[in-house]
Amino acid sequence: LPRRGLARLRISTWMGIATIPAVTIERETLTGVLRQSQLFSDFSDQEVARLASRMVRRPFAAGEVLFAEGDACRGLYLVVTGKVRIFKTSTGGREQVLAVEGPGATVAELPVFDGGPYPASSSAVEPTVIAFLSRRDLHDYCMENPEVALKMLAVVGARLRRLVGIIEELSFTTIRQRLIAFLLRLAETEGEATEAGVAFLLPGSHQELASQLGTVRELISRNLTRLQAEGLIEFQARQVILPSKDRLAAALE
Repeated sequence: LPRRGLARLRISTWMGIATIPAVTIERETLTGVLRQSQLFSDFSDQEVARLASRMVRRPFAAGEVLFAEGDACRGLYLVVTGKVRIFKTSTGGREQVLAVEGPGATVAELPVFDGGPYPASSSAVEPTVIAFLSRRDLHDYCMENPEVALKMLAVVGARLRRLVGIIEELSFTTIRQRLIAFLLRLAETEGEATEAGVAFLLPGSHQELASQLGTVRELISRNLTRLQAEGLIEFQARQVILPSKDRLAAALE
């Protein structure tokens, strides 16, 4: 193995772990992801390389927690590979997924600046690699590059709009309407045209869908079965097919 693949990083501030194995990821991969990020896309090659050199990379297994709601914020997380979910948990153990983020996305922008604890929890959806930047390093970058702070404000604003949308859906729509709207969004962003209609994969189990739509697994299963009985959707294993997006949209209205 190349020497960098055997290196170990010692760090005292990452999740209370004293010694963390370095992740074998080419520097080019990390700089490429930084260029995908809304926060750092306009950095010069030199600035991106300097930023990458200060970031600690760590793998997370599927289901492993990055941080928990109420933990003290230590810095900013950048998704290098894989996906993470951001969620709230009720006292009864029920989850509400606020967002699912993929490569190039940053997580925990708000507490990095307001100094408060993490307002929600985050865990890996699948095997994931995260790059971590400490609060101090990020603050230094914002002092040197004020445009980063402005971009971070835009990211926080977009996240706030998304949360307002979630509140509106939970307050003013039925589970059936939420599910149909979710399927239409998936068809738009991930669907592929086939002879049978627009096909896409469900991004997780019925329980995961329930967590994203603010309900319970049984109601998701029941409403999917009803939509299938009405001929609005078809199933092929985990693949969903919409014979007609217009018909499904009409059912939403």
